[in-house]
Amino acid sequence: MSTPPQHDQQEPEAPRDLVGVGIGPANLSLAALAHPLAELDAVFYEQRPGFDWHPGLLIEGATVQVPFLADLVTLADPVNPWSFLNYLRTRDRLFPFYFAERFHIQRTEYDAYCRWVAENLPGLRFGHQVDSVRWNPERDLFEVDFSEPDGDGEVAALGRTYARNIVLGVGTEPHVPEPLKPLVEAAGVPVIHATDYLGERDRLLAAGHVTVIGAGQSGAEVFLDLLRHRPVGRERLHWLGRTEAFAPMEYSKLGLEHFTPDYTRYFHALAEPTRDRLVTAQWQLHKGIGADTIAAIHDELYRRTLDGGWPDAVLTPGVHVRTAGRLATTKVELHLEHLEQGTRSRLTTDAVVLATGYHERPLDRVLAGLDPYMRRDSRERPRVDDRFRMILDPSITASGCHVYVQNAELHTHGVGAPDLGLAAWRSATILNTLTGKEPYPLPSRTAFTTFGLEPRPQIPHARQAKTLTPLTPLVDIR
Repeated sequence: MSTPPQHDQQEPEAPRDLVGVGIGPANLSLAALAHPLAELDAVFYEQRPGFDWHPGLLIEGATVQVPFLADLVTLADPVNPWSFLNYLRTRDRLFPFYFAERFHIQRTEYDAYCRWVAENLPGLRFGHQVDSVRWNPERDLFEVDFSEPDGDGEVAALGRTYARNIVLGVGTEPHVPEPLKPLVEAAGVPVIHATDYLGERDRLLAAGHVTVIGAGQSGAEVFLDLLRHRPVGRERLHWLGRTEAFAPMEYSKLGLEHFTPDYTRYFHALAEPTRDRLVTAQWQLHKGIGADTIAAIHDELYRRTLDGGWPDAVLTPGVHVRTAGRLATTKVELHLEHLEQGTRSRLTTDAVVLATGYHERPLDRVLAGLDPYMRRDSRERPRVDDRFRMILDPSITASGCHVYVQNAELHTHGVGAPDLGLAAWRSATILNTLTGKEPYPLPSRTAFTTFGLEPRPQIPHARQAKTLTPLTPLVDIR
C-alpha cells in the first residue's frame, strides 16, 4: 500500500457526504469502515502532521486494556482489510503472534497498527486544522473552514469544503487540577502531566524525589516505571491518589458487560440526573488499575525487601492536593489533606507527575457557528440521540444533515463512550444511520445481563444448522 496524497483533489464546491474533524482511534475506525462503501464520499481532517496515540505513555511493557479484537474494525466487520490481524499478516507476524498467545497487546503495537492504517488509508488529511463549522441555509449544507499551517505554525493555506454530515472525533485533552496549573505552566522544577512522561523521564529519574499524583492506570504505570529505574533503597518516591484505595479495575466478565451496546442503549434511555450520578459512581469500571499492574508494583516493592530493608517509597490513597507552590526554584511544596482522617500535611518534592486523567476537548470553538441551532441539557452540554447525532434545530435535521459525535458523549452514553472496544460498533451505527442502509448488520443483543425491567430482552433465534450433504459411498475398484 502507498501513502495517500495529503491534498484535496475534489472540486471545493461539491459537497461531501461526510467530513470528519479529528483523526484519533474513533474517527480512524469510522474512516476504515467507510472505506469499502464506494458510494460514500468522506474526508477526515487532523491538525497534527501524522497519527500518534498518547506517545508519552507508550511505556515498555504497558498493554492496552481491551483485547486485540477491539481494533478499529473487527467487532463490526471481521473481514475488513484494516483489521489488526491483517496488519500482522502484512508484516509476516501472524505466526509469532499466534505463539505469543497475547490477548492484550502492548500499547506500542496498538499505536504501530493505527499508524499503519493512517498511513495507508485514503481520505485522511493530516496537517489540516478545522477552524469552524457553520450551517449554510441557502444550500442546506454545512460549511467547513480549515487551514494548513506551515512548519512554523503559520497559516500557509486556507480552504473550505461543504458537507451533508459532520462527525466530531476531536478526542480528549490532559486534565490539570486548578491548584497545580501555575506550576505546570512555569519553567524550572519539572511538573508535568503523564501524557508527556516519556519525553521527560530522564529529568524525572535525575530528580532527588519524585511525586506521582493519580491512582488510575497511568499513575500506576508511571510509578512502576520510575520504581524499576531508581536505585534499591534510594527510590525516594511518593504515590498519592484521591480515591480511597489503589483499586483494581472492574474486570469480571459480567462487569465488562457495561461496555456493550446493550448497556449503552439502557444508559441513554435513563433520566439525565441518573446518568450523571452513574458516571461518577462507576469510576472503577474505567478508572481503576489493571490487576496485572498492581501485582507488578507489589512484586517490585517486595523484591526490594530481600536484603532486609524497605524501599523508600510511600503509597498513600485518599489524599487531596489542596494547594501547591514553589520553594525557591528547585522544589515544589504540596499541601495535602487526607479525606478520611481530615488531617493536613505538607510534602516537599523535586518533581511531580500528574496522572490526573483527561477530559473531553471543548467543542465550542469549532461549533461556535452552530450554537444557535444546538439543543443543550440542564448543564449546557450538547444533547446527543441514541444514534450519536447531536440534537439540532429541525431546520437543519429536516434536510437530512447531521452532526455526529465520537468520544464526546460520556454524559449521554455512559462509560463505554471512550472505550476502544465500542469504537467499531459506534462507527458502524453511524454509517448505517448516515447511509440509510445496513452495510454493517449489528447484533440485536450483546449481553447476558438485562439492565432494565422493560422492555423484555430480545432473545435471538438460534441459527439453523446447515443440512449436510451425505457422502457418496466409495466404489471398490479392486
